[in-house]
Amino acid sequence: MRDALLIGQAPDRGLYLPNEFPRFTAGEIAAFARLPYHEIAFRVLSGYTEGVIEPNALAQMCRETYHYAVPLEKVYDRVHVMRLDQGPTASFKDFAAQMMARLMGRFLRETGQQLTILTATSGDTGSAVAHAFHNVPGIGVIVLFPFAEVSVSQRKLMTTLRDNVRTVAIDGKFDDCQAMVKQAFSDPALKHISLSSANSINIGRLLPQSVYYFYAAARLAQPGEPMVFSVPSGNFGNMMGAVVAKQMGLPIRKLIAPVNDNDAFPKFLATGQYEKIVPSRNSVSNAMNVGHPSNLARLVAVYGGRMDETGRIHQMPDLAAMRRDLFSSSVSDERTRATILEVWDKHQLLLEPHGAVAWRGVQDWLETESLQGLPAAILETANPAKFPEEIERMTGWTPDIPPAMEVTNKLPEDFDRMGANYEQFRDYLIEKHASP
Repeated sequence: MRDALLIGQAPDRGLYLPNEFPRFTAGEIAAFARLPYHEIAFRVLSGYTEGVIEPNALAQMCRETYHYAVPLEKVYDRVHVMRLDQGPTASFKDFAAQMMARLMGRFLRETGQQLTILTATSGDTGSAVAHAFHNVPGIGVIVLFPFAEVSVSQRKLMTTLRDNVRTVAIDGKFDDCQAMVKQAFSDPALKHISLSSANSINIGRLLPQSVYYFYAAARLAQPGEPMVFSVPSGNFGNMMGAVVAKQMGLPIRKLIAPVNDNDAFPKFLATGQYEKIVPSRNSVSNAMNVGHPSNLARLVAVYGGRMDETGRIHQMPDLAAMRRDLFSSSVSDERTRATILEVWDKHQLLLEPHGAVAWRGVQDWLETESLQGLPAAILETANPAKFPEEIERMTGWTPDIPPAMEVTNKLPEDFDRMGANYEQFRDYLIEKHASP
């Protein structure tokens, strides 16, 4: 685990997956209902850290990381919204980034190594990573983001930090940022720089994100009863957390992975033909503006296939099994906005654009199948206050701003800017960020 976490992307440009997954019985999962979140995290993650981190040290990390609420709000029948927006940057990505920072910081203290973390963000990853790794000894952070496709609130959560964090605005798409980061990892000219990633290409992102699926199931389902989850999906790291949980024994009846206008995955499920979206399409659910999700390679591998980093499929996965387990639909901006209004009017529940995509994905699935009385959790992945203009335009009022965002909104920004040009970025790394 140590090497996979610190390296991020495998030397062959592939993505790491565990050789085998620790398993939990239905009884063990049911027992999680009596435990606080940090204790569930300890039990889930300890299966991957045995022999690498002492149990007491891991338990302490979990206590330090998971000190905020994980609300499960009942909407109707057994359908709940799981709010993952209570962390330091009001995003689900805090769950993984905060734990990764503690793990990687510990590993670096043991080795005395220096590390530069490269991260591409389509909205929330950058701020979560920047805050998690801010002033962690031995680590420098460089975040690339598409300048025109992140909200002001999202941007300020990362561009107002200084010290060991630098942000770079790219005049391009998220896919350009992601491609530049991936190319840097395999560039011989950068071999003298110890590079890693905190994007969901790093297995250290997926493992902590598997925890909240266990948390929800233990509290909403009967022992052994399968769950339905709806996960708004861009780079597919969050939904892969659910796939990891399923591999660990969590019974999942259906994993719904709706996307925005970047509809490569639902088309692949329907036709068996994969064509990435180039350039990616800009949608109001901006953290999901991904034309070629990196984690599809992991998903394809779980189902027995092989996809390379370019999206080329060398061996087809078991499509019948994927269609049995997964559902995906494309949710346009028009349907996203209509869903926010519909859910507010009907349930007095305020969703932001990504949560609205997840809600609509469930409704699309219910046109062909039924919940059959099973519990369902719809993931709300960011705080509505990150999209104040959009919410105000639709509802006529502005959502409350979390304290962390209120502070950063008042701070001056500091970021660099360049075109979507890898050579320029490589020179930037060599000249300015050869060491943290």
